[in-house]
Amino acid sequence: MNLLIYHGKDELLEDLATFILKVGNEAIAENGRFNFVLTGGSSPKTLYQQLATKYKDDLDWQQVYFFFGDERNVSATDKDYNGLMAAESLLRPLNIQEDHIFYVNTSLSPVEAASAYQNEINMHFNGGLPAFDFILLGMGDDAHTASLFPETEILESSEVGVEAVFVEKLNTYRISMTAGLINHAKNIAFLVFGKSKADAVKQVIESEEEDTTHYPAQLIKPYNGHVTWFLDQEAAANLNT
Repeated sequence: MNLLIYHGKDELLEDLATFILKVGNEAIAENGRFNFVLTGGSSPKTLYQQLATKYKDDLDWQQVYFFFGDERNVSATDKDYNGLMAAESLLRPLNIQEDHIFYVNTSLSPVEAASAYQNEINMHFNGGLPAFDFILLGMGDDAHTASLFPETEILESSEVGVEAVFVEKLNTYRISMTAGLINHAKNIAFLVFGKSKADAVKQVIESEEEDTTHYPAQLIKPYNGHVTWFLDQEAAANLNT
């Protein structure tokens, strides 16, 4: 695990963008494509906007394939749909072709949407083990990441895939990659801002006893890849580091 702590968001986002571009260029040079999993929420929006403007000439974006680590069970036109935020801030400004973007089809039931998304991922990897080049994750103040929320059934899943999960405290379904699928990635980066996340960050990173039921982000331990935490000082405030 690599832990990076920044005084301000600007420096953090610049280093994270540079990291993404490095991994992307290496993947394209080696395999002819870069498989990049995006995260939702508010934290990555500025990052996406910067990638689409400041860094638009630093990567062959037409060789990038975009996926989503999780999705809300809402219409694709709903403001809370993760794919819409990514489309508006990153994908449309870069003129990414539609067949390089893997949206979750939320017109289906959550279970059907998860199954369909898993099938699309399997087809993209030609039936082999889906090992993404880069997965970007956020983390909530309850230590959830993707839609792996505390005390939900998906935390017990041993599948390498995508599942529907009912989140009782939100009274809604989500569609999410499982920890098993995420952990096969070559590179994983957590992007975490703000003092409201400080307690969760400390529990996930420094707790002596693992408690994945209450701190699901502890499940993210790549099998053969690397995980890097990009934190601002407020999110890292309770760490002993």
